[in-house]
Amino acid sequence: MYIALIVLHIIASFAIIGIVLLQAGKGADIGSAFGGAGSQAVFGSMGTPTVLGKITTAIAVLFTVTSFTLALLGGERSSSVVREPAPAPATVPAAPAVPAPPAPAQPR
Repeated sequence: MYIALIVLHIIASFAIIGIVLLQAGKGADIGSAFGGAGSQAVFGSMGTPTVLGKITTAIAVLFTVTSFTLALLGGERSSSVVREPAPAPATVPAAPAVPAPPAPAQPR
């Protein structure tokens, strides 16, 4: 299922790129951005939604859903790079004890 979701996500990404490039710009004329040519808003009037606009919206929703799903599934599949707990910090070895002087020999 994970691989199929990745394939669907890649197809959706290429489809959204292609469909957005096919659409005509809303404010292609620089004069419409500054109120010329009878524009009603900064980027021109919206008008009626086209079929291409509806397809773009549907593919954008599909792309968003697959992105969130892959993020959730990817979080479950990942593992930490730290496999074991960190070792205890090394202690400084104590200096060797000074040997005691030899005891004097006892007479027999």
